[in-house]
Amino acid sequence: MMKIVGKQLMDTITAQAQENPRLRKNFNLHPSDDFCCHRLLNAIEPDSYIRPHRHLDPTKDESFVVLRGKLGIITFDENGAVMEKATLAVANETLIADIPHGVFHTAVSLEKGTIFFEAKAGPYIPLNEEEKAPWAPEDGAPEVPDYLAGLKALF
Repeated sequence: MMKIVGKQLMDTITAQAQENPRLRKNFNLHPSDDFCCHRLLNAIEPDSYIRPHRHLDPTKDESFVVLRGKLGIITFDENGAVMEKATLAVANETLIADIPHGVFHTAVSLEKGTIFFEAKAGPYIPLNEEEKAPWAPEDGAPEVPDYLAGLKALF
């Protein structure tokens, strides 16, 4: 059965993200975590933190397409220095970021109600320690609010 993404679904996912302690919510279009191609919507609010990470598997390039709101994408070198940054927003017609495997990256919501479409190869495998940025705070660490504010200040 065909799946359709429209305003009603995006409003529902945004409301779920706003109620979630992590301030984000995924809506999978792919049938299971072990499926070969992952396609999903990510609703993300401005105070949500995604720890910078990379995907070492050479099949795990990742694409983000903004559908609503404003999303900051940042890539980093091995030591945590910012390499590139881009603002994705329908309003400014910059819509897609494609991140090669092996590159440390994160996404930050710059506007309430932000939603982006993500595509990457499956299956889902949790990040290992080598894929997590050692120079960035872990989820829930007391340093997260200041670190996230610094990331958002790049935009």
